Amino acid sequence: MTLELSGELKERLVFLTKQSTQVLQDFCKLMLDYLQKGPNMKLYSAAAQKLQVEPQIIRNSVEALVNFIVECSKAKLEKDDFKETVLDVGFSEEQEILLYKVYSVKKQELTDVLSNFDMKLPQYHNLEWRFETQIASRSMQQQVVPLVTLDLSLKNTSNSDKIEHVLLQTDPNNLMHLVQELETAIREGNGRHIRNMARIIN
Repeated sequence: MTLELSGELKERLVFLTKQSTQVLQDFCKLMLDYLQKGPNMKLYSAAAQKLQVEPQIIRNSVEALVNFIVECSKAKLEKDDFKETVLDVGFSEEQEILLYKVYSVKKQELTDVLSNFDMKLPQYHNLEWRFETQIASRSMQQQVVPLVTLDLSLKNTSNSDKIEHVLLQTDPNNLMHLVQELETAIREGNGRHIRNMARIIN
C-alpha cells in the first residue's frame, strides 16, 4: 500500500528524482550526516557548486529526504510498500534500490527515536525546598554542613490526578552543578538541530 505523502513533501523531493543514482547516494550521505549532527551549510555549499544550484536547494532536499525516511519509518513500511511509495514519488527503480538500502539500515534506529518521542514521561508539577545546616556533631565540635532538601512533585501524564513526590538531598555545590547541567540541556533542547528534528518527526 502506498504511503500518502503531503503535496509539499512530494514537491521538495522532485529535485532528487531528477538526479543520477550516484548524486542521490551523495544526498543519502548528507541525510545521515544531518541525522547525526544537524544541517551543515559548508557541505551544502560544496554540493551546490557541483550541481550549480543554490545551497538552500540542497538543504531543502536533504531535509525532504530526512522527512521522507522518517514518514516511512513511522508507517513501518515493508519492502514492497516502500518500493511502491518511492516509485509513486517519481524515483526510478535503481534509485529505489538505493533508498531502500538506506531505509532498511536506519529504520530501527528511527523507530526507536520515534518511540522515545511518544514516551509518557512524568511532568514537573511543583518544587518545595528546605535549607538545613548541621553545625556540630560528637566527633567534630565545630563544623558547618549545609544541605538542601528538595521535594519534587511530578504529575503522571497518563493519570493527571496522580502526583508522585521525589525527595532529594544535596549540598549547595552539587546543586549549582545540577543547575548548570540543566541550563546546558535546555540550551541544547532549544538548538536549531533539535527543533528541526522535532518538527520533522512530529
